[in-house]
Amino acid sequence: MIDVIVVGGGPTGLMLACELRLHDVRVVVLERLTEPTGQSRGQGLHARSVEMMDQRGLLDRFLAVSEKFRVGGLFGGIAKPWPDRLDTAHPYGLATPQPVTERLLEERALELGAEIRRGCEVAGLSQDEDGVTVELADGTHLRSRHLVGCDGARSTVRKRLGVGFPGEPARVETLLGEMRLTEDPAKVAAVVEEVRRTQLRFGATPLGDGTYRVVVPADGVAEDRAAATTLEEFRKQLRAVAGTDFGAHAPRWLSRFGDATRQAERYRVGRVLLAGDAAHIHPPTGGQGLNLGIQDAFNLGWKLAAEVAGRAPEGLLDSYHAERHPVGAAVLDNTRAQITLLGTDPGATALRELFSRLMDFEEVNRYVTGMITAVGVRYDFGEGEGEDHELLGRRMRDVRLGRGRLYELMRGGRGLLLDRTGRLSVEGWADRVDHVVDAGAELDAPAVLLRPDGHVAWVGEDRRELAGRLAKWFGAAAG
Repeated sequence: MIDVIVVGGGPTGLMLACELRLHDVRVVVLERLTEPTGQSRGQGLHARSVEMMDQRGLLDRFLAVSEKFRVGGLFGGIAKPWPDRLDTAHPYGLATPQPVTERLLEERALELGAEIRRGCEVAGLSQDEDGVTVELADGTHLRSRHLVGCDGARSTVRKRLGVGFPGEPARVETLLGEMRLTEDPAKVAAVVEEVRRTQLRFGATPLGDGTYRVVVPADGVAEDRAAATTLEEFRKQLRAVAGTDFGAHAPRWLSRFGDATRQAERYRVGRVLLAGDAAHIHPPTGGQGLNLGIQDAFNLGWKLAAEVAGRAPEGLLDSYHAERHPVGAAVLDNTRAQITLLGTDPGATALRELFSRLMDFEEVNRYVTGMITAVGVRYDFGEGEGEDHELLGRRMRDVRLGRGRLYELMRGGRGLLLDRTGRLSVEGWADRVDHVVDAGAELDAPAVLLRPDGHVAWVGEDRRELAGRLAKWFGAAAG
């Protein structure tokens, strides 16, 4: 039997496959498409995702094919300088087209031993006490212990589970695509600059060789969501908004997106879980969608692996929903606010001007940047926890050690006790948790216990407290 079937071979599904394979979980990824689309809806990695790639030894691969960017806030079209003292050793994002991200993650998943099957469309599923049965469109069946739906906004897995997807339908839509423009590049840039004074949902970014990534407001909301976007529709809207279609032709791909915000009521139903766009959809403002999905996978992978291995403590797998559902809800809220700021009416314009002035304050800029980049995420570990130390529930930034860096020690996806005292122990959990004694660590605490996703599960130096937290997050001690 397969341990875990992952439905969907996008960034979320591939990241999850990588995380599961670190723990020798047998993973099969089912992808409906026979070949990658080449469409680049997601345009890069925010600081928290950059940290994750470093924690798993993948950052050098991304740096080799990406450009760094440092724009603070980037909230509702308002760009400010990168804030000082953001809590990260990676104070930048990476401009990485989504097809490149998918290629790098797929290469890593295959290196680790994941199986990826393309051209496999899920038509149905059922589950019982022992596992999940998947029916494919060709009539064949597969059996697994668990299944994770990473199959996008129109998730078949979510629909077959009957999980509610409440929220708001799209009120406005935007056209997005890549195409060649014959207009002089200087003229294109001048028109874009002028139009964006009042219409921030418009742009034409050069990609080289006369090809541009073009975004323009649509003419209302399409009644048929499955209807194909056409070049003529693009050209019509360009003329309506910018007064010219720039000689648009030879499209690589065309699409549309709306400002609908919806979130699955539950991220887990028995042996089936949801992640990425299957669990939440929102406008792409702030570039958070792809990042939110791979961060779901980073939270879920080690927990699901522990469940498969039969050593997960009670409630560990349920903590995936408890931790990530509020994070997803917060992203939906901030994108709702951003859509309001992107409006063209006088009220939205006034609000945007006010918000821009507020973001000139360093503390506000740092807060907003931390929100967008997810370095500000803090999980609530329950009553009585999270109040005694500011680090608890937060992810640990990369810190310098006596030898090397913290993130270099997290490649294997295990827990880690960073101990400045030398008096603590992980005896009984050494098969799951590494113990690093380093009196020279740049750490304002005697010791910290890190989960495999880098979030701080305990701070202190009391041995009994440590044993309790080890059991809570990593299961019973080995006999």
